[in-house]
Amino acid sequence: MTRRRLLEREAELAAADEALSELTGLRHELVGARSRPRGALLAFAGYAGLGKTTLLAEVRRRAAEQGCTVLSARGSDQEQQVAFHVARQLIQPQLAGSSDAELRSTLGSWYSIVGPALGLCTAETGAPPDPQGLRDGLDWVLTHLAVQRSPLVLVLDDAHWADPESLSWLSAFAPRAEDLPMLLVVAYRPEELPEYAQEFRGLPGRSGTRPIGLEPLTATAISDLVREKIGTHADDAFCRECWAVTAGNPFEAVELAAKVNDRNLIPSESSAHLLRDLAAAVKGSGLIARLERLGSSTVRLAWSCAVLGTEISPSLAADIAGLGREEASDATDRLRDARILTGSDALEFVHPLIATAVYRAIPDAVRVALHGQAAWSVVDAGLGSPAAARHLLETHPEGDPWVVSHLRAAAGETLRAGAPDAARRYLARALREPPAFDDRAAVLYELGCSSLLTEPATTVNHLRAALEEPIADQALRHGIVYRLSQVLAHSDRLAEASETLGREGQRTGDARTKLRMQAEKFMWDAFRSDEPDSPARSRRLSRLADRLTGRDLTERYIIGLRAWDATLRGEPAAVALHHAERALSGGLSWADESRGFEVPVLTALVFMYADRPGRAEELFAAGTAEFERQGWRGAHLSFAYTLLAYIRYRRGRLVEAEDFARAGIRLAERVGARTPVWWYATGILVEVLLARGRVAEATEVARDHDFVAPFPAAVTFPDSQTVYGQLLLARGRTREAAIELASAGRRLDPRGMRNPAWCPWRLHYAVAELHEAPERAREAALEAVSRARQYGTASAVGQALRVAAEVCAEDRTKLLEESVAHLERSPAAYELARALVALGTQQRRTARPQEAADHLYRGLEAAVQCGADSLAEAARDELAAAGLRPSRLRSTETDTLTSRERTAAAMTVRGDDAATVAAALSTDVAAVARLLSAVYRKVGTDRTGLAAALGT
Repeated sequence: MTRRRLLEREAELAAADEALSELTGLRHELVGARSRPRGALLAFAGYAGLGKTTLLAEVRRRAAEQGCTVLSARGSDQEQQVAFHVARQLIQPQLAGSSDAELRSTLGSWYSIVGPALGLCTAETGAPPDPQGLRDGLDWVLTHLAVQRSPLVLVLDDAHWADPESLSWLSAFAPRAEDLPMLLVVAYRPEELPEYAQEFRGLPGRSGTRPIGLEPLTATAISDLVREKIGTHADDAFCRECWAVTAGNPFEAVELAAKVNDRNLIPSESSAHLLRDLAAAVKGSGLIARLERLGSSTVRLAWSCAVLGTEISPSLAADIAGLGREEASDATDRLRDARILTGSDALEFVHPLIATAVYRAIPDAVRVALHGQAAWSVVDAGLGSPAAARHLLETHPEGDPWVVSHLRAAAGETLRAGAPDAARRYLARALREPPAFDDRAAVLYELGCSSLLTEPATTVNHLRAALEEPIADQALRHGIVYRLSQVLAHSDRLAEASETLGREGQRTGDARTKLRMQAEKFMWDAFRSDEPDSPARSRRLSRLADRLTGRDLTERYIIGLRAWDATLRGEPAAVALHHAERALSGGLSWADESRGFEVPVLTALVFMYADRPGRAEELFAAGTAEFERQGWRGAHLSFAYTLLAYIRYRRGRLVEAEDFARAGIRLAERVGARTPVWWYATGILVEVLLARGRVAEATEVARDHDFVAPFPAAVTFPDSQTVYGQLLLARGRTREAAIELASAGRRLDPRGMRNPAWCPWRLHYAVAELHEAPERAREAALEAVSRARQYGTASAVGQALRVAAEVCAEDRTKLLEESVAHLERSPAAYELARALVALGTQQRRTARPQEAADHLYRGLEAAVQCGADSLAEAARDELAAAGLRPSRLRSTETDTLTSRERTAAAMTVRGDDAATVAAALSTDVAAVARLLSAVYRKVGTDRTGLAAALGT
């Protein structure tokens, strides 16, 4: 295509040149040194025809001249509903020439997640990735390209017409461009930017928080443009009239000049009065009138091209128009001569304005018929159901089974590719067709499944409607029931989930199906805080689990629930561990689409509470890997990170716990406010911050995340209300804390949830009541000790004894000595540090200086290694009060590294490049650089020394 001249775009090109110079590292500082490559976001906004496309073409040209890898895409009005249409344009050409083996090597674990979305491979069977997981995968691919093929320039034209999936991904990714060797350039019409693209309006970029606006050309620039197209003999009056009738729009001015040439009009003042009518023929009704003069076959071909959108296949357009090869070829030539179409092997409209005008001029009935014919044609051409589905959306319902079949097939492929919203659109249209009577329940079920992650309330409605249909296939009915109970439970409607399973369990005559429904009901009842008779349910569960052998997944789920129930009720830890091992003996998958991940998680947590956190971490590592392989990076991964943080917290590794908790809460924020994972993540982060002594920060987190009553109907761990009471206690609001903690006890005790290892509400309550009701405080603490002894783990007994010593005046030293003895046999390093400091403090006050010093020194070292800053400061104060100086700690600086810093450092020592490290940590290259900077600040050594320090 001929290069177009740009007029009055000097400021825009200067911004692009500056960004390209910084990207390629060619911008020199005053000292003459080559600067570090720096990425950026550059956004241009302007009304139709102001030259955005020409400007972006020039940016692409200049980028290519400077050796940049250029990725480009363009939104399309007709393909706006095709999921990942823009993402495929951007990335697919960079990878499409690779073999399947090469793709697997390049994409690694992301192959099965992003491959289907980018059209590089067929989606595998099984559960689809969640939208967040897919966006993370696309982030990884683009980051990988930016690093491997830097400097990278990504250009998106007509962003207002980009599909929702691509645009939401790019909107979230765009701020990261500045941390990568990447320039992201977008252009759009501000008045047509859809709601799902509003983020583009406020993205930080080269022009600050606003896009660079393109203005109409001045009269002088339009005169230059007209004379360039017509000749220098065009007089001033004629050129001024061209500017007036086009309002400074360069596209319209170029087209007007072409019309002047076509009419052999003399460009003088005497003919200027004819320009207004000519300008009208450039767009709207004038353009259509010009098209109609080219003949009916040419009009039909133009209509077919407008229906197809972009990258139009000539043979496909001819088939839809009903034209033979020669007739279609002649019509194509006429459309090229009329400057409506361009291209040969693939056709496209000269300008989106022309495409829009042609499409809107198609009579309604004809347009519907053309879309119907297009659907048939693309299927016959072997392009598949998803290519046909966007056309079927534009047709009228006629009860056609062929339409329903292809819409369902398209929805299935699109859902497995990670675009549930698009799948929902296809299935909703299939439901309106309508489907055959026998298929209606299946379509409603599929529609409900496509809405599961984004619109749970809608999912419930669809699934309940499906159950009201006559269903001959009982397997389908049972699948609907399982999915309905799952979405009800995840919407904090646990009672309804349980009741649904109870009713359906009574309907079925199949013993194994009944057992599975009973297992699912047991599971959701275990999470209900309003269960009417929890002890009775526990007894039924115990009797059933004891009879089962674990021969299939359903039986192992029931046995796993029995292990969890034993933990909640405070039965001896050995009993809970016995059942947990039985449940695991045949395997418990965390990523079984039809089961959910709750029981495998609960089974793993049994080991944590029973003082076997290493085993719990093994199970969490395997489960998290399953989530990531499946592309589940929303609620599932947030739960995994959050609960892994809780395991680290209970081991006393508070710095790592905080790191994981913050990762979990970031993921939870993407899932949504006040969802179950939101409560888990917030509660755990607050508890970790309190342990570290950062009360103000914990208060801020609770406030920012609305961590207040009403607390969720589902049981959470740590218990949200108890953590809130603990926060009040740390802030010195003891009366409010006592009320809140007592309320938690009244909620949990009747349900038989009395294990202080699981929920230490009594221990915090005892401390809260110490001054106003010391006898009540003593009674609560001793009751907690008794229950901890019944459970029998060293950490539970040790923690309870330490609190009992705090509230009991008599035998305080003896209680603390016993507490330390128990905690020394446990993995609870933070609790041991607390007990050591408390014992040392007590011994100092009872004139036992030598023993006090020993315990305070040990407590100080343990507190520092745990990251319990406030506790460490308290130990130092006690040592100072005893006239002692804190000794130099034996821990190395590498002990203070976070888990992500240690991982980044270890991979760097191994020789992995930044992109590989970024992919392993699910982050970006800039974050890896920051992690390594923190490592070297702490360790202060070179790679060889770091390897020795890390033991690698």
